Amino acid sequence: MPSIFTRIIDGELPARFVWKDEHCVAFLSINPLQPGHVLVVPRAEVDHWIDLEADLAAHLMTVSRAIGRALDRGFGAEKVGLMIVGLEVRHVHLHLVPIRGLRDMDFDNADPRPDPAALEQAAASVRKELREAGHGEASD
Repeated sequence: MPSIFTRIIDGELPARFVWKDEHCVAFLSINPLQPGHVLVVPRAEVDHWIDLEADLAAHLMTVSRAIGRALDRGFGAEKVGLMIVGLEVRHVHLHLVPIRGLRDMDFDNADPRPDPAALEQAAASVRKELREAGHGEASD
C-alpha cells in the first residue's frame, strides 16, 4: 500500500507544494511545528534514511539547503532546524523548521489545526524566496 506521501506526490491527496523535481518534492506540513515547516520527500518510497542511495541522500540535502535558505530569508528565524524522524510515516522525509529555540522542534507543540490562509501565505513566501534565488523547481 502506498504511503501517504506517495499519495500526495501522485496527486491523490492535496498538499501545498513549494518544490518539485524528478527526484523529490517539498510541501508544507499539515501540522506545522512553526510557520513555514516544510517536508522534503523523495519520490522513491524508502522507509529509513540510512537506506537511501548516496546520490539521492545528497540531492535531498541540496534541496533542503535551498529551501532552508528560503525559510531563513522569508521567516527571519534564528536558525532553520533540520530533523529526520520517520516513525509516523514510513517514507523518508526531512523536516525543515524556522526556529528560535529547541522547543520549536518539539512535536508535542505541533499545530493540529493550522489556519489554511496562514499555510497558503507560508507556502507563497517559500516559493517567492526560492524563485528569487533562481530555483525553477519552486512549485505551486
